[in-house]
Amino acid sequence: MPTSSASTTDASSKTPAASGGVQSLERAFDLLERMADAGGEVGLSELSAASGLPLPTIHRLMRTLVACGYVRQQPNRRYSLGPRLIRLGESASRLLGTWARPYLARLVEETGETANMALLDGDEIVYVAQVPSKHSMRMFTEVGRRVLPHSTGVGKALLAHTPADEVRALLARTGMPAATEKTITTPEGFLEALEHVRRVGYAVDDNEQEIGVRCLAVSVPNSPTAAAISISGPAGRVTEAVAESFVPILQHVADELSVALASQSPA
Repeated sequence: MPTSSASTTDASSKTPAASGGVQSLERAFDLLERMADAGGEVGLSELSAASGLPLPTIHRLMRTLVACGYVRQQPNRRYSLGPRLIRLGESASRLLGTWARPYLARLVEETGETANMALLDGDEIVYVAQVPSKHSMRMFTEVGRRVLPHSTGVGKALLAHTPADEVRALLARTGMPAATEKTITTPEGFLEALEHVRRVGYAVDDNEQEIGVRCLAVSVPNSPTAAAISISGPAGRVTEAVAESFVPILQHVADELSVALASQSPA
């Protein structure tokens, strides 16, 4: 039976994808992720070049995303990520923290120090989970707290493999205010610190966020969103000698958490 070309186009957007899903949904989420990778604002031609989809298809998908509030069209006719994504992201962050808590609890059992999980959210670090140490003197970071990456161990761990020009751009946007007298306050100094993280496999916050506190951090490999875990405690307890025994524990737990998070993602 003959079918009009318009009907064929509409049907193709609803045909099941190879994974068994709906192709139009997969394309819409792919465009959202490409927008996030591009910094949150793009033009249709950029999305077409990056995704390989024709402009009419992208325009139709973006129109739907705008209507739902997940994308916003700017006055310059470019598109940016919309405010409704914030609610989804906050809920996902809380759930990620829930999944991580048993692993953080094991870190506390094996090291005796407070364990944290943090994500890179835009240009900031946000703490999404914590299990406190059982010591009477212990570190406490409120879940939901936001800090700048340059003064934290988790920030260094999360940015260690980011291209240098992107790191410089982030630092230019946030600035590098000194939280303490030991905070790194120059892009060159921070890039040197990231090189050290890549070389040794872990990051250190040595009294840089708060005097008297030392933190050790590693990234979570293959996390669905950039994540890091850390242990923090008084500098007198978390010494360089102690770090040698703590880092392998951190790395092992990060690997196990990575596997657990992967099992929660769709195949």
